[in-house]
Amino acid sequence: MVRIVSKDTEQETVGMVTELVGREFYITPFSFVEGLKTGDNVFLDQSGLTIPVGKALLGRVVDPFMRAVDGKGVIETTQKQPIIKPPIEAMKRGMIDEVFSVGVKSIDGLLTCGKGQKLGIFAGSGVGKSTLMGMIVRGSQAPIKVVALIGERGREVPEFIEKNLGGDLTNTVIVVATSDDSPLMRKYGAFSAMSVAEYFKDQGKDVLFIMDSVTRFAMAQREIGLALGEPPTSKGYPPSSLTLLPQLMERAGKEEGKGSITAFFTVLIEGDDMSDPIADQSRSILDGHIVLSRELTDFGIYPPVHILNSASRVMNDIISKEHEKAARKFRRLYTLLKENEMLIRIGAYIKGSDSELDEAIEKKEKMEAFLMQDANESVEFKKSVEALVSLMEIETT
Repeated sequence: MVRIVSKDTEQETVGMVTELVGREFYITPFSFVEGLKTGDNVFLDQSGLTIPVGKALLGRVVDPFMRAVDGKGVIETTQKQPIIKPPIEAMKRGMIDEVFSVGVKSIDGLLTCGKGQKLGIFAGSGVGKSTLMGMIVRGSQAPIKVVALIGERGREVPEFIEKNLGGDLTNTVIVVATSDDSPLMRKYGAFSAMSVAEYFKDQGKDVLFIMDSVTRFAMAQREIGLALGEPPTSKGYPPSSLTLLPQLMERAGKEEGKGSITAFFTVLIEGDDMSDPIADQSRSILDGHIVLSRELTDFGIYPPVHILNSASRVMNDIISKEHEKAARKFRRLYTLLKENEMLIRIGAYIKGSDSELDEAIEKKEKMEAFLMQDANESVEFKKSVEALVSLMEIETT
């Protein structure tokens, strides 16, 4: 880390050494460099890439260096924490054996999350990622919530706070690096938000971490990598963009003797193409994926969670047998409906030909009602499971 100080105006910016060539080094600045010129002073910053952390961050909106951007004054903190840290060691990870409720029926019932799980929310533009994020932040019972808004439009930050969170930032830290910030700010904004989550996890707290979006984070690394001469691969992403994802995502999880970080990463799918390189890489690292469907929004089903394309890899380890049977039956009946949708619509299907399909047709409206939920509504996990088991008529033991 270096500080660049103008001799004329005393303007100051922070930069990072990103390349060494012989006795020369190249600096990538964290902010814009208008006004700086050859001959200005460069000072080595001995503290490295660290951020101040503490309870004072709760309820605040900050930039990647933990400087307040909400106009509520300076944040008084006493501890420093490095932005870049190694992920939790494999053998120190705790088993995911507790349910993490998010207050959304379709997720709690059919894609149950566990404490310390990492999930992706995959969606095209304008499908409802921000609304679902707000529902999860409001509906989850996590004592600490860290939200990273990386590379999004500046307009969306106050909108997300007021509309999606109802202006309530209790026990919440929001880290912001908007699209007009430099690529380094967008890249390290994600890492510094994860560091804040780790600070609270190390105190034994269960933390909810939400990041929007992984795609903008990877795009920031693409800009940095290409500027340094890395070769572009699929869709212009250099190899470092793909290796950076696990370095961030694997820092979430449950650590023995400490708390947990349950993480939701949103991934923007350009043109609704699930084979996008960032979406592909993210799916392989994460412990599950929630796919939002444009088709369901057209039918007026919100949140538009596409149950058949989504999966939670730890679900069967943390739920009861009745819950598992009900979820499996729901998926089966929903699949039958989708496969025979055209026959049913044109009236070609004769009732009585298939008893399972008859049951699916009979329960169609109730199943769709189960998937639908008002954006301001939060449903307890127990009630979601009871509603699902009752709808699927599973006998409880």
